[in-house]
Amino acid sequence: MRDFFKLYLDSYRGLSTPAWMLALVMLVNRSGAMVVPFLGVYMVKHLGFSLENAGILLSCFGIGSVIGSSLGGWLTDKFGHFKVQLFSLTGVVPLFMLLPELKTMPSLAAGILALSIVSDILRPANSVSLAYYSKPENVVRSFTLNRMALNLGFSIGPALGGFLAAISYDLLFYGNAFAALLAALIFFFYFRKKKGNSVGQEKAVLEEIPYRSPYKDVPFLIFTLLSIFFAVCFFQLLSTLPLYYREVYQLTEKNIGIILAYSGVVVFSLEMLIVHIAERRTTAANAIIFGVICCGLAFSSLLLTHAVWLLFASMFVLCVSEMLAMPFMATVTLQRSNVKNRGVYMGLNSLSLSAGLIFAPLFGTKIAANYGFNVLWTGTGLLMLVTALGFYFLMKRMKLKQLVTK
Repeated sequence: MRDFFKLYLDSYRGLSTPAWMLALVMLVNRSGAMVVPFLGVYMVKHLGFSLENAGILLSCFGIGSVIGSSLGGWLTDKFGHFKVQLFSLTGVVPLFMLLPELKTMPSLAAGILALSIVSDILRPANSVSLAYYSKPENVVRSFTLNRMALNLGFSIGPALGGFLAAISYDLLFYGNAFAALLAALIFFFYFRKKKGNSVGQEKAVLEEIPYRSPYKDVPFLIFTLLSIFFAVCFFQLLSTLPLYYREVYQLTEKNIGIILAYSGVVVFSLEMLIVHIAERRTTAANAIIFGVICCGLAFSSLLLTHAVWLLFASMFVLCVSEMLAMPFMATVTLQRSNVKNRGVYMGLNSLSLSAGLIFAPLFGTKIAANYGFNVLWTGTGLLMLVTALGFYFLMKRMKLKQLVTK
């Protein structure tokens, strides 16, 4: 037991203060993330939209996310990660306040699209900022710390959102606006004069990795495509899975929020330890492949029986998938870039997740509506198996640095 706690504490050592502050900003911002998990339920139950129309509107969130991720990478390389993050955190505040006033499909689609674009401009800038403020040997764990903060916030947000939705759905949007504003204030006052890596370190990185456009990096483009397949399946978590809980298990918004909060607690508690162990004992390729396989198992396991305990077990396996796949996908992306094109590369990494937000609700709700949830979970499991094989053969050909540490 003492060795376990020592290993757990070791996983946090060496992380910089700015990395912890970036994590705090993300924690506050994501703690207000009450809207997205309940958007589908809100549109079906509160606004009276059909399941398929709700899926179309949820896809607008993904389209905006793709635009925001691509635009955010370009803006980060042009204006710097500080200005882009500050703009995103402040820009979403009025958009969240406006959203509950939009009741028709066209107006709601426009509002969700605008909100998603401004919100996801943050992603590439935040990733570049993490690399800028971290030592090279701590980059993976800095990403992990940031994701832990996101997931802790995600455990707080839906749980609080479930209670607020029982009172009024409008409170979800206002809560998101307040959290984004608070995160913006913390970010501005701490990072406005903060310095990161030295010029000498940046030159060393430039000499090590030649400049290239990610759009001409064919192996990385294939890597991005496989990451999109993973994201399409994983983000059933935010679209069809809550609808499945509601339609099949007849769970209330409060109970849906509890299960989603449980996922955040699991990732927050274990991700740093699991990533630390993975760095020591395996490679980025193996971690990603195993994470993808776990994603397929998590959804296909829902076919086994009809019991609430299975929902928690399946969610735990999905958490393992997230903890292994996503941090190392970001690390592989970072390895393919240098300081001059890092924003564009990280933008593509974010774009792969954003594309999942488009296709997950679009395909997921359509398959569920026409063929049932069991067909959806079966297809998800098969797609993840094919994707894992794709990563296996691709990453044998990609020249990656060894990530195993002593």
